[in-house]
Amino acid sequence: MSEEQMNDSTFNRLFIIMILAMTVLTVIIMVLASFASSDVNAKLKEQSEQENTQKVAERLAPIGVFSATTVAAVEPVVAADLTGAAAYEPCAACHISGAAGAPIVGDTAVWAERLKKGTETLYSNAINGINAMPAKGGFANLSDNTVKAAVDYMLEQSK
Repeated sequence: MSEEQMNDSTFNRLFIIMILAMTVLTVIIMVLASFASSDVNAKLKEQSEQENTQKVAERLAPIGVFSATTVAAVEPVVAADLTGAAAYEPCAACHISGAAGAPIVGDTAVWAERLKKGTETLYSNAINGINAMPAKGGFANLSDNTVKAAVDYMLEQSK
């Protein structure tokens, strides 16, 4: 049959046969590739599971070990005794602005009223705390002598 004699039905038949042949060939290649890669995929999956298991174990591992037998006694850190303006520095934040009702340094009327109760009362209130003021103004590492020096300084500045 020459090319001139080929009609549409013959062309369609040959075209369909070629499409089917190519489809069958593609399926065969895909099946062979699947068989060839199945072992590789299994090994990759196993390796991935091992790596993930190790990573999870590392993340869940404890950071350190606590031993109650090695606990040392903790001693409070107390600052050296300060005097004058140096002793007043930790107190200045509240006693300059009057925060939380703190008496402002330099306000003679307020300090005169407090001084009527006696300096020992002022010392005790400063060391132990009063109203909104915590003990030692919240600076627990200050020595009692430093707190007393700060009170004395504020009294001197408020005369």
